[in-house]
Amino acid sequence: MSSPAQFRSHESAPVRDSPRTAAQYLTGSRAGFVQAREFTQRTLDAWSLEHCADDAVTVVTELAANAVLHALPHTSTDEFHVRLRLTLRRSHLVCAVTDPSDSLPVYPHTADALLEHGRGLHIVEALSEHWGWTRRPPVGKTVWAMLPTRLPS
Repeated sequence: MSSPAQFRSHESAPVRDSPRTAAQYLTGSRAGFVQAREFTQRTLDAWSLEHCADDAVTVVTELAANAVLHALPHTSTDEFHVRLRLTLRRSHLVCAVTDPSDSLPVYPHTADALLEHGRGLHIVEALSEHWGWTRRPPVGKTVWAMLPTRLPS
C-alpha cells in the first residue's frame, strides 16, 4: 500500500502541452467530470495507453471530484479554475489535478464500506503506485497519482 507523499515546490512553471504532457481546465460541474473523463480517454488513446484507461479515468474522476467538491465551493470560480494535467513518463502516467484551495487532501481513516462519500482517495491509492500532493504558491495545491504504464503480463 502506498502512502501519500507531500512535496513542496517554490517554483511555478507554466503548463505547456507536449507529446508527453496534456492539460485542460475543468468546469466546476458534472459537465467537468465528463470533460475530464473524455479528455483522459482521448489522451491515452493518442499515447497508445488504452490498457491504462480504466484506472486512469477512475483516478482522474476521483481527483477532479475532490477538487470541485472541496476546493471550488470556498472560492470564486470566476477567478480560479481546476486544471487536469496528464504527463507520460518512462514507466508511469502522472494524473494531476490542481485547485485553488490551500486545504490539504483529507484521507479518511475509516473503513466503513457503507459510507456514500469519502472513499475517493482510497480508490486513488488502490489504483496507483504512488500518490500525493504539492503546494502551489501563492495559493492552491496539486493532488497527483502515478499509474504504471507497462502492459499486464
